[in-house]
Amino acid sequence: MKLALNSLLNVLKAAGEETRIRILALFKGGELTVTELVTIMRQSQPRISRHLRLLCEAGLLERHREGTWIFYRLADLGEQADLVKSIMNYIPYQDQILQHDQKRLEEVKKTRDLKAASYFQENAANWDKIRSLYVPERQVEDYLLEITNNLEIETLLDVGTGTGRMLKLFSPHTKQGIGIDLSHEMLGVARSHLENNAITNMQIRHGDMYDLALMDGSMDLVLFHQVLHFADDPLAAIRETARIFRPDGIVIVIDFLPHKNEKLREEHAHRRLGFSEEEINEWCRITDLKITTTKVMRGKELDLFIWVATKK
Repeated sequence: MKLALNSLLNVLKAAGEETRIRILALFKGGELTVTELVTIMRQSQPRISRHLRLLCEAGLLERHREGTWIFYRLADLGEQADLVKSIMNYIPYQDQILQHDQKRLEEVKKTRDLKAASYFQENAANWDKIRSLYVPERQVEDYLLEITNNLEIETLLDVGTGTGRMLKLFSPHTKQGIGIDLSHEMLGVARSHLENNAITNMQIRHGDMYDLALMDGSMDLVLFHQVLHFADDPLAAIRETARIFRPDGIVIVIDFLPHKNEKLREEHAHRRLGFSEEEINEWCRITDLKITTTKVMRGKELDLFIWVATKK
């Protein structure tokens, strides 16, 4: 799609400045907040916010507010999206200044990951109890079995498997399954649960939701059970998932609806405070998925949103 002349000039003007090019280069790695960009760029918050505003107005970046945080990412939709990709391809990432920025970005991510890892290490043994504080697990599990009852599931992937509870739930209903997690402590608990229940058709692997070591079109069912709110870039995880499930397969995501409980960020390592239906619909448009089923489950404090999608 070709841009109108004024739109093209606005995009080129917004991108044609050193700090803004540096900012765009950082978004190659996914979503970032203003605070993270301030840390990386070593510039004031008002100055960074001004550059972000100009990039958003030009359609190069998208933003969404979540509680007290604002997340930014490269535009995936709209008439500027193709131009954004072209600009990113021409950025000289080998430049010394940009490499320094990337190094500080890795430091920010490492700090973020260490905080999350520490949380999972401390809470691995009580993970199922923590997850059930909002909506009873049995209620969620009964619904999952109901909506998958008529499916022939030969292969299953549980992303962010935690204690392996989903693997145990689906073990009688699938031929073979894999649960992945970045936390070695969680994997240890999951492995013990499977062994103690004599479950032999499920495997546990250390893995990354952004880079699944699986073949294209190899999974019938992919599960994200209260996982995406920990993700730095949920869209990237969904995009990678769309690659590995079969044309007639499905992905099921269970996560929170938008809320304002900042305590979950501070004490429970949540990166995101839930997801709106509009945001999920946007992910599906970007990744060529089609939502077939949705359900809201009301909790005492937080509500869960369950959505099922297939390939278009």
